[in-house]
Amino acid sequence: MIFQSSLRTLARFSGYKTFKMKFIDIGANLTDLMYSGEYNGSKRHDSDLQSVIARARENNVEKMMVTGGNLEESKKAIELAKEHSDLFATVGCHPTRCNEFLEDPEKYYQDLLQLALQNKDQVVAIGEFGLDYDRTKFCEKDVQMKYFEKQLDLCEATGLPLFLHCRAAAQDLLEVLSKHRSKLKGGVVHSFDGSAEDRDKILELGFYIGINGCSLKTEENLAVMKEIPSDRLMLETDCPWCEVRPSHAGHKFIKTKFGQYPAVDKKKWKE
Repeated sequence: MIFQSSLRTLARFSGYKTFKMKFIDIGANLTDLMYSGEYNGSKRHDSDLQSVIARARENNVEKMMVTGGNLEESKKAIELAKEHSDLFATVGCHPTRCNEFLEDPEKYYQDLLQLALQNKDQVVAIGEFGLDYDRTKFCEKDVQMKYFEKQLDLCEATGLPLFLHCRAAAQDLLEVLSKHRSKLKGGVVHSFDGSAEDRDKILELGFYIGINGCSLKTEENLAVMKEIPSDRLMLETDCPWCEVRPSHAGHKFIKTKFGQYPAVDKKKWKE
């Protein structure tokens, strides 16, 4: 969501002594097997997904966008959104999984398209898609690029915004977005960890920027992130990944603690 820092000022001048921020998590990987208790193929505990959702609600997270990383995850994200009125879904294929297009590219594309069109109440964006040059061992650059551009057709066909992934590929990603700008409805580059130049070009194209723990690892990251205009900034957990870790430069700014929800190793999991 757009970070509502201005609401603190509004509350102060309206005479309220306290003001509870309300949040929308724009990127939650709730279909990940970790929420079923499975880690690297090993079952460690029972599903705790419902408890995770309940804790989010208790802490003023009013809505969450459940990320679809491929066709099957997109289906699962939609099912979750149908079960919970405060959850919404994306439909798309992550760049590292674009080899899934190869067996029958047109069928895979059409399946994604129909999934989005037939679930309009739940699907709010196309994604997660884009380019990831850090992990080409999973999918070669040329395959990523081909199906990045192909999925832009989904955006045009549905009129939905983009939920974009970019790792070490900003120049190529921005060139493609610029080329197709006229047919796109905007969107967000999520989990942003790029340079000041990348930031400014994304903003120039009219996109929002989403940040999480991966955006706050270094002092250089912090310098870049603090210059994102508050009305173009979106917040996400990218859970169960991308938390703000003690080793991150941004960790020193964390003020809120959740003592009632202590972090535990998966082997010591408890409800």
